[in-house]
Amino acid sequence: MAHDPSAPSPVTTGLKGLCPRCGKGHLFQGYLKVQPKCEVCGLDLAFADTGDGPAFFVMSIVGIVVVGLALWAEFAFEPPIWLHIVLWTTLSIVLSLAMVRPLKGVLVNLQYHHKAEEGRFEK
Repeated sequence: MAHDPSAPSPVTTGLKGLCPRCGKGHLFQGYLKVQPKCEVCGLDLAFADTGDGPAFFVMSIVGIVVVGLALWAEFAFEPPIWLHIVLWTTLSIVLSLAMVRPLKGVLVNLQYHHKAEEGRFEK
């Protein structure tokens, strides 16, 4: 498969929430809902189905960061339990909300870039 050098980078356009084909149109309608089609190039975005991918990556990354920081804070400062609850719950929510949209954009763009589709049995 030949790589088209004029095609936009799927990671860059995904992080920005832009169309995987033209890199100019918006990918999202609202916070996480994918547009029906690109308003610039007309690409039908019905293929975009990331499933639980963004949630898995967000949970994994946020979990590692929050647990690491909580352990460090516990051993370094020994804060009261209520402070742990407030700090790490807030950080978990903020990081999750900040990361889910860009990660979904990257997964949709990579799906288009690699022409990924549902597996089928050959007959």
